[in-house]
Amino acid sequence: MTGLADWPQLISVMSIVLDRGMADSVPVGAGQSVPLGLARRGFRGHIHAIHVGDGAHGLTAMELERRLLELGFVEGAEVEVLHEGPLGRDPIAVRVNDNTIALRRREAMAILVI
Repeated sequence: MTGLADWPQLISVMSIVLDRGMADSVPVGAGQSVPLGLARRGFRGHIHAIHVGDGAHGLTAMELERRLLELGFVEGAEVEVLHEGPLGRDPIAVRVNDNTIALRRREAMAILVI
């Protein structure tokens, strides 16, 4: 899990990702995790951690984390972004291992990938 001290580094990584995009791989150094919610169609990687902050997703952090884990978003699982919605690239279709799941990007922001 990412601690509060890691947030400034995460924000700088997110700005790099937004500048360069995420077509095939994470464009930062090895070991850097970024939120799945920033990934573009075609991104492939592995889940590093689930970190749910208090957000406007209508669920408690614990409930959203529980639901993501039940859907198969567990550490080490392979993940691929298959499709982006037409308006604002939301929702996204994600393949986790052999399952295809649709997620809102705000929910996908809780899934850190490498």
